[in-house]
Amino acid sequence: MTELVQYRADEHGYGEIMLNRPEKLNAISTEMVTAFSQALQMAKQQPIKFLVITAAGDRMFCAGGDLQDLHGDLATDEAFSVLYPMKEVLYEMASFPVPTVCLLNGNAVGGGCEIATACDFRIARENTRFGFVQTKLGITPGWGGGALLYEKVHPVFAFQWLMEGETYSTDYLHNKGWLQSVVPDDEWHDRESMLTPYLTKSLEQMKLLKQQYMRKISILPLSAQMDDEVRHCARLWETEAHKEAVRQFMSREDRDRET
Repeated sequence: MTELVQYRADEHGYGEIMLNRPEKLNAISTEMVTAFSQALQMAKQQPIKFLVITAAGDRMFCAGGDLQDLHGDLATDEAFSVLYPMKEVLYEMASFPVPTVCLLNGNAVGGGCEIATACDFRIARENTRFGFVQTKLGITPGWGGGALLYEKVHPVFAFQWLMEGETYSTDYLHNKGWLQSVVPDDEWHDRESMLTPYLTKSLEQMKLLKQQYMRKISILPLSAQMDDEVRHCARLWETEAHKEAVRQFMSREDRDRET
């Protein structure tokens, strides 16, 4: 059976976690949450200089939560119990002891953008697009990624992006500071070149730099803000606006399969 989340230690001194469900656009299932958490714990035990988060395939980094698990019929308490474990994964990423780098091999929407935002740095493949689209589904971000977004970009832009639920190009998000760099297609597989700024630092440097950054963003209070976000999202889960949005989405998927 193929591992849904894979971890490997690279010979150049960094670790890599790869979402490995490209046939489902790397959507996060309940099984993947557990595997993701285990991969993070494994990485934390190793002397790596930084951690890469990426995904299989070239179409989608992550389409968010799997609607088989996060369907529209969940009650508030049920939604919270399904959402919260992934919040803990995002917090583990945000508080990881060395820098985390998200290599966005494809598009990301919803929870996929939350995962990317939990990383310290984001490097995207050109001609990809990204969207915090949750408000268009009648909810808010459900894994704490909205709270994290306010720490990564200007608060007014974070508020705008979360409220409007738009999908943006790499150039726009690079200009806004959400992306640190955009890589042309023909250079995407040159990992050593993309990761040079991180590879040239020592493990001790990386730990000290990450410690300073975590003090700046007040990492412990941030966990409580992420918890609040999960609770707010769970309360919206059983509203008619969300249920109708999910029904329309599933109907579109059914039509796509028939054509």
